[in-house]
Amino acid sequence: MVADKGKKVKLTEKGEEENSEQIDKDLVLSIEKLQEIQDELEKINEEASEEVLEVEQKYNEVRRPVYDTRKDIIKKIPDFWLTAFLSHPALGDLLTEEDQEIFKHITSLEVEDFKDLKSGYSITFNFNPNPYFEDSKLTKTFTFHDEGTKITATQIKWKEGMGLPNGVNHEKKGYKRQLAEESFFTWFTDAHQKDDMDEIHDEHYR
Repeated sequence: MVADKGKKVKLTEKGEEENSEQIDKDLVLSIEKLQEIQDELEKINEEASEEVLEVEQKYNEVRRPVYDTRKDIIKKIPDFWLTAFLSHPALGDLLTEEDQEIFKHITSLEVEDFKDLKSGYSITFNFNPNPYFEDSKLTKTFTFHDEGTKITATQIKWKEGMGLPNGVNHEKKGYKRQLAEESFFTWFTDAHQKDDMDEIHDEHYR
């Protein structure tokens, strides 16, 4: 009887080991199958992204003449871009009092995505001849790389006696709006990523 019990225990242990091995094999197979499905989904998503980009590229060309018409109309509205910035909940806080005077000379604002729509974009402010700087346009470009975002901007050629505005006098009588401590143009020429530039990019395409 004792011998029989010993055999039963060994058989039970052997059976449990076999079951455990089978469970491990099934688990490995399930994980491998799951990975195959995930790889397939990622491939489909990549194809979908490429098709979405192609459609967006197509409609960017369709939108272009409409943007041009809009630009021509905006040029006829005095201080349009100054008003647009001051009215925006995020962008309105970027301008010093002196910046606002410079913004009165903006004729147009252009946002240009790179051709592939995903590797970067540029923002260009076009100006009338003005007493502040020689440049007729100021451009800031964002180029996306795997290692991070490269940012380049126009180095402003200030006219004699002019330079970056140095903030504002908050004690000035009758001025109720909270103004920026640092000039928009200091921020514009900064080579660091700023979320507010994304605001300009996104607003342009609304």
